[in-house]
Amino acid sequence: MLRHFDQSLLEQLRISDVEVRRRLSLLGLTPKRLSELAQLRSSIAGRVDAIVDEFYEHQLSVNEIALLIADRETLQRLKMAQRGYILDLFSGVCDTDYVNSRLRIGMVHHRIGVPPKLFIPSLKLLKDLIVRAIRNDESSCDVSFGIVDTLDRLLHFDTTLVFDTYIDRLVREREAAKERSETYARSLEEKVAERTAELQEAARIDALTGVFNRRAMDELFRKQLAAARRQKVSLTVMYVDVDRFKKINDECGHIRGDEILRLLGQCLKSSIRETDVACRYGGDEFCLILLECDVEGAKNVRLKLVDAFAEVCPGVNLSCGFSETGPTEFHDQDALVALADENMYRAKRETCDLELASGEVVS
Repeated sequence: MLRHFDQSLLEQLRISDVEVRRRLSLLGLTPKRLSELAQLRSSIAGRVDAIVDEFYEHQLSVNEIALLIADRETLQRLKMAQRGYILDLFSGVCDTDYVNSRLRIGMVHHRIGVPPKLFIPSLKLLKDLIVRAIRNDESSCDVSFGIVDTLDRLLHFDTTLVFDTYIDRLVREREAAKERSETYARSLEEKVAERTAELQEAARIDALTGVFNRRAMDELFRKQLAAARRQKVSLTVMYVDVDRFKKINDECGHIRGDEILRLLGQCLKSSIRETDVACRYGGDEFCLILLECDVEGAKNVRLKLVDAFAEVCPGVNLSCGFSETGPTEFHDQDALVALADENMYRAKRETCDLELASGEVVS
């Protein structure tokens, strides 16, 4: 896309030589009329400074304009530009260079904040001063009505160009404002979507342990089972709970109990693959859903988990049970969880029997 500052104002506004001639024709500005204006150039050149000084004397009496001019240096630059503008009116030439200079006038006026309500009266004042200067000049005292009419038409021509620039800048500003608004709206949408995703994810995560909660487990279990059926691979459920957790809560307090569960959650996440799912089933009970994994593989996960947990919670033991399905026949979610839960309690009872046999007190 071509950037605007790579184009002239004529190119930006798509004003061609043909368009210039058409506009001149619509206003009846023939070469003959323009040449008649050019005959007065020398007369105007002798009076141009007086015209400009009187023009700005009137302009500075208007508070809104005086505020825009602001300082002496700006005033001097404006006077110099105005002097050149007046002489160009009597150049007899109205080509693309002339048009481009008029467009720049509109751009500058818009940039410094001169609204149309100030520009139009200023142009009327300038015309009156020029006409009076011509009629007061003895060498041009025979100026006809036609000359004044031509000057009026040329000023109208200039005004259309100035307003083209005004309108173009307003449209560009509106487009820029719209783009900013759309960009801001998109950023808000992205933030809302991001925040919504965060909230949705938070709703799936158990706040204490950092693993998936029971609600998320049901959804994830269905997906993992579907993947196992599609890929014709095994899926193993590993059911985990903390031994004597009630006693820990009773004797050490719930703060200690929560800390144990939090640490267990960390160990669960660090002991499984990215494709596996760790969930808090309830209380101190957890489920691991291990895709493309049989019971033997799950026992390796248990060893990794037990070792990691022993480092952060020495003296606190875990019990684990397993259930496997696939790769050809598949059980449903409830049956797999129930079987893993049953096997976990069987393992827990076996541990208790061993402790009893060794003389340890079990409570």
